[in-house]
Amino acid sequence: MKMFIIAAKDLKLRLKDRKAIIMMLLMPLVLTAILGSALKGVMGNSDLPKTTIGIYAVNKDEITNTFINDVLLQEMKDSVSVKEANSTDELQEWVKDSKVDVGMAIPSNWRESLGDLLDNPVGLYPANGKDFETAFVQQLTDSFAQSAQTIAYSTKEIMTNAAVTAAATGSSFQPEVLQNELLKNMDMVSKVQQDVIVDVPTGDKNVSSMQYYAAAMAAMFLLFNAMHGGKAFHQERSTETLARLMMTQATNSSILLGKFLGTLFFAFLQFIVFMTATHFVLDVSWGENVLQTIFIAFIYSFAVSGLSMVVAAFTSSEKMADTIGGIGVQLLAILGGSMLPVSVFPSLMRKISMITPNSWALTSFTNIMSGTTWGTLLAPTITLVLIGIVSIMIGTMRLRHKAL
Repeated sequence: MKMFIIAAKDLKLRLKDRKAIIMMLLMPLVLTAILGSALKGVMGNSDLPKTTIGIYAVNKDEITNTFINDVLLQEMKDSVSVKEANSTDELQEWVKDSKVDVGMAIPSNWRESLGDLLDNPVGLYPANGKDFETAFVQQLTDSFAQSAQTIAYSTKEIMTNAAVTAAATGSSFQPEVLQNELLKNMDMVSKVQQDVIVDVPTGDKNVSSMQYYAAAMAAMFLLFNAMHGGKAFHQERSTETLARLMMTQATNSSILLGKFLGTLFFAFLQFIVFMTATHFVLDVSWGENVLQTIFIAFIYSFAVSGLSMVVAAFTSSEKMADTIGGIGVQLLAILGGSMLPVSVFPSLMRKISMITPNSWALTSFTNIMSGTTWGTLLAPTITLVLIGIVSIMIGTMRLRHKAL
């Protein structure tokens, strides 16, 4: 009972702090509105503009026609638009005036030049500020050229071996029939390969940028409670409030658990208020199953409150807790995807993000928004609970012997 009284006291003090209220409630709401609106292009809910490619081909052979008609105008029609120039000068003028994103000059008799791509390469002319689009077109062209080169070499080798075998055995050799059969089989293989990998969403609904950044800001700003919890501990020690608590009948364990529960209650209340505000002010949907969202929020608040005890245990003053806690929160926010989606990170960074508690919380929130089952929340729940328990154990042991 004593630890609940201490927790209620801490919660009351936090709610009276206007600066903390603005920092914890108003700031994440404002940042959600700004980031959710400004960074729509990062998410999948907005239509990205097509890359406009200007193409000039001196002499179109079958390889050039296949690349333009089948690859660019058919397979990549959702991402690419094509404009064909009549001369190199016209193409360069388009690039200069930014009428196209990337200019492409295809060499004469491209099929023959595939034998040595370095001797007669395709020329790319990037428009100003279109480096990303140029890299995309370059990768697309390289992939097609290398595939065509491989097919050409393979077909030539097969035809040569078949002709030698036919001559040795005295059987008839029909190159047209064999070539048509090869082309038919390669076409069948390419169609099958398109279905080898498919996107399997976690839920049935797409998560908008506003939804993502609402979850990201919630995960980041709840982390600040770890810093504030550590600061509050040192503040009470410097003002002798902690000493007066120790003179009462409350045990050291009751005091420490009371401080932990005070941070837990405030963090959880902060999330509930933030979720309600984003829903009614920014029209953010937190998913159809509100119980899942509230459950993950409570578990995450538990983990954050445990981290507050670690901050208090391994810092010696309020200022030190403020500095180290602030740096730690920003670092975890960046690694955990609160600034930019983890999906845009390199492979190594995505693996590192899995050690951050806010990454587990953010992923859970977005999965719930898209529609998920309780089973998918088992792994993040166990991880966050373990983070909270280990943090409580480490913080309690060190505070008992050092701070108290």
